[in-house]
Amino acid sequence: MGVDENCETKPYVKSPKSCTCKTSEGPGPFRTQATYKNPEGRTLTWNSRYYRKHKSNLDTNIGSIWWAPSAVSWWIGILFAIGATCFALGSFPIYIKMVSTIADYETYFIGSIFFTTAAYLQYLETINAPIHLCKHIIQELRFLTWEPHRIDWWSTLIQFSGTLFFNISTLAALASFLLISKINYLVWSPDVYGSICFLTASYLAWIEVGNGFWTLKPSNISWRIVALNLIGSTSFGVSAIASYVSPSTGLPISLTLTNLGTFIGAACFFLGAVLLLPERMMKNIN
Repeated sequence: MGVDENCETKPYVKSPKSCTCKTSEGPGPFRTQATYKNPEGRTLTWNSRYYRKHKSNLDTNIGSIWWAPSAVSWWIGILFAIGATCFALGSFPIYIKMVSTIADYETYFIGSIFFTTAAYLQYLETINAPIHLCKHIIQELRFLTWEPHRIDWWSTLIQFSGTLFFNISTLAALASFLLISKINYLVWSPDVYGSICFLTASYLAWIEVGNGFWTLKPSNISWRIVALNLIGSTSFGVSAIASYVSPSTGLPISLTLTNLGTFIGAACFFLGAVLLLPERMMKNIN
């Protein structure tokens, strides 16, 4: 097996001189998995998702599956799960009938704040993942970077941007006095943009895990997580389209599709978030 010239072209997978990169793979220009050989002849495997989830400078590796408050990945799962619960609750017909319209909109807004917090922590986890495989290098905590060669950087940044659009959309929805034209502009448009961001980010995460543009790995917990998020993002997209308010009737295209799409999407996001907790405890790339 010869040395793969592409191995050393991306700073994120570049190894110190003590190791030799043998092969690398990934979708398009991105590298999501690579193999190295150390001076002792041992083969080492680097995987972008596994490496940042298990070698992160923000994870103390202390705690259990369900309780690990010192690990950022644990908080990501918990906060995403709470946000998803808020969105599922807000779209549930019985809840809508039990509370006022404002209270229902407030539930969505609170959920969007949890989404945004979790998404930023996810981005923070990504940009603070160790950049070397063969040795651990202590680096200062980073809060913002420019790393367009990384697919996980794009995925987490785009998803974080999507949560900001949901913040705008759900906050604007609280202004019940808005005219229909303003509702479509201030509520519907950010909702659509946020859904597009979520769908894009979910697909990037999916192909990162699969190391290709189309893969089926149902036995892989990471693949199940990103697949659930992709389904959830698609459902959110359907909900966003169906929520467009017709100027002639003053009603959304389909209130049923709006609530159903939101509920299914939130349920998928909740399941994906819960699976993040056991994922951080994996001992091997599966």
